[in-house]
Amino acid sequence: MLGKAAQRYNQVRANTSTPGELLLALYDGLFRFLNGAKVCFENKQDARGRELVSKARAIVSELLLALDHKVAPELCANLSAVYDFALSRLSDANREAKAAPLDDVIRAMTPLREAWQLAVPKAIAEASAKK
Repeated sequence: MLGKAAQRYNQVRANTSTPGELLLALYDGLFRFLNGAKVCFENKQDARGRELVSKARAIVSELLLALDHKVAPELCANLSAVYDFALSRLSDANREAKAAPLDDVIRAMTPLREAWQLAVPKAIAEASAKK
């Protein structure tokens, strides 16, 4: 029953959130999976760690696919490079069952997450003020 309630909550959240809020939710999930995988690898729970790395890979892949190179080609090229690096290091982490490549991903993605955490609320406030 609790699982169905959580599933319904996530569905409502996805349908009522702004694109920026969804982006922040993706980043939050990404970091939750990265940190969880680190703990698993450090505790020799390799199977669970690999599962969490796979979930992190799925999020980074979605972020990469969502880029619209027609709208902002230079920005998208820069983000593509960061996401490609992250995907490469996630593959290394999965193959080696080591936390060190995950630290590289966290270091690369943290500035992006911090920038979005500042930009999204500001954009929402500006959009609300225009109404």
